[in-house]
Amino acid sequence: MSKENLIVLAVDDDMINLKLLKSMLMKSGKVQEVIEAKNGSDAIDFLKGREDIDLVLLDIIMPIMGGIDVLKVARADDRLEQVPIIVLTTDETKKGEALEFGANAFLMKPIRRDDLIRKIETVLV
Repeated sequence: MSKENLIVLAVDDDMINLKLLKSMLMKSGKVQEVIEAKNGSDAIDFLKGREDIDLVLLDIIMPIMGGIDVLKVARADDRLEQVPIIVLTTDETKKGEALEFGANAFLMKPIRRDDLIRKIETVLV
């Protein structure tokens, strides 16, 4: 990863997945903070409330507000449209839809640390 001290917003309704993502990110040595959101609505609140988020890791299938809806809202907002978003899902059929609505990249769960770090490097060039 070229950038240091990244602030990453991790969005997943599964607490185990969130903790795993946070652990992988913090061990990379490039991440300063991981903000955890349990659904898309919380994610949008964080994105609108903070201007220092460098990257979003976004689960697609969540209650309250799913990942596709988060993409639609973020990409329609002038301030958020440039924030890189990597979609994480177990459902490969969502890939096209996620990319169509503005995701920068796509990773299949279960997430492996090396794949995650490589994918982050590609979107943060």
